[in-house]
Amino acid sequence: MAGESLDVLTICGSLRKDSYNAMVQRALPGLAPASMTLKPAPSFAGFPLYNADIQNSTGFPTQVNELADAIRGADGVIIISPEYNFSIPGGLKNAIDWVSRLQNQPFAGKPIALQSASPGPLGGGRVQYDLRRAMVFLDAFTLNKPEIFIGNCASKFNDAGELTDETTRNFIKQQLAAFAAFIAKMKAKN
Repeated sequence: MAGESLDVLTICGSLRKDSYNAMVQRALPGLAPASMTLKPAPSFAGFPLYNADIQNSTGFPTQVNELADAIRGADGVIIISPEYNFSIPGGLKNAIDWVSRLQNQPFAGKPIALQSASPGPLGGGRVQYDLRRAMVFLDAFTLNKPEIFIGNCASKFNDAGELTDETTRNFIKQQLAAFAAFIAKMKAKN
């Protein structure tokens, strides 16, 4: 498994192009180990609110299937999300709800890593707790450590939106290296 190329999908929980979490997502490829290729997931911005009546009458929207296929095709998924009202942002939760209802549920057995950035001091710890609970229900395997909570994040980016804080960059590098090893371990068990 050593040196094997890993395709990792990144999902940003914020729909805002210039959100701090989107900035973190854009920084990840430059911080990843050489064996890891990261690409952003298809957007969930156009998903209708989950409604079983839609699912039963017209089936799953094309965008839902595109996201599900991207998750299934990835070796692992990194979710980078802000915390809204102490929990998962509505759009991200809606996307998870939609894809979780598909046959061959895409999160089942999938290695997951979590990251969050917040202007507040806690860095989004509560959103990660709720995402972990959702991933347990979906039979995903969430990397436990190292955890990435980027508190007071506004001070960690320059005016161009680049992550400049070396301590944060190093923590992310450590998590991505651990995630690569975690994915390899999960693959070896299958």
